[in-house]
Amino acid sequence: MSETAAGLQRKIRSAGDLQSVVRTMKALAASNIGQYEKAVRALGDYHRAVEMGLSICFRGASNALMTERGGRAGGVVGVVVFGSDQGLVGRFNDVITDYAASALAKLPGAPQVWAVGERAHARLEDAGLKPVGLYAVPNSIKAITPLVGRILMESEARDSHGAVTELYIFHNRPTSGAGYEPAGERLLPLDESWRRELAGLAWPTGNLPEVMGVGATTLRGLIREYLFVSLFRACAESLASENASRLAAMQRADKNIDELLETFKGAFHRLRQSGIDEELFDVISGFEALSTEKR
Repeated sequence: MSETAAGLQRKIRSAGDLQSVVRTMKALAASNIGQYEKAVRALGDYHRAVEMGLSICFRGASNALMTERGGRAGGVVGVVVFGSDQGLVGRFNDVITDYAASALAKLPGAPQVWAVGERAHARLEDAGLKPVGLYAVPNSIKAITPLVGRILMESEARDSHGAVTELYIFHNRPTSGAGYEPAGERLLPLDESWRRELAGLAWPTGNLPEVMGVGATTLRGLIREYLFVSLFRACAESLASENASRLAAMQRADKNIDELLETFKGAFHRLRQSGIDEELFDVISGFEALSTEKR
């Protein structure tokens, strides 16, 4: 069915409006990426301070706390998978859930999985990992802290009852350009090699600080801060990756709309030129007819 000039004009206007929305989403995604990456960089100094505090504690600490946090038998594996609540992110959720499922398949037993994001929750169910809990994805930097606090509180509650002895996190993290890659990390138990690595860190001055009060209490507090930093960074990196995926999707959509607009405009100009040619032909035909009658 041939297009009319009015119909093509409507399509051109609709495509232009859609392109405006896409470009606005591109700008928002690019802005969000910068904010989340800045938060991750800002977290670096605090993470370093926590590591230095743990280094001092581990230099004279026994392995009792390490055994307490990771040595109980009969516990289960707790897993937190960071995904998204919104669409237009390409294969963002598929990538991280496939990666998590592959890694967890190598572990014994059935893990207890908590999903961050409804879409990740659905993908995990499809992969046979039915989540036992669901968290909403933070929509800003400020919303990350309450989420991390909730995860830590629930993890500590289960840990105190011997329910969870291992804790893994899986998330996408940004790479160079506008890409991302899946990553996983075991946060608990705190193994001996990790303790030795931190205990061997060089102190920046010649005078080592001394831990005041009960050393075990200080150590537990620093470990909790270490877990907080690790979860916060994972969430911020996941959000930066989500926006990078959305930015890439919007760039592809913008390119496709440009090509579609070019096609519509070309068809409109050809149709308009055809109409002009027909009108000119009618004028010429009429002029020739009148000239013949006069002769």
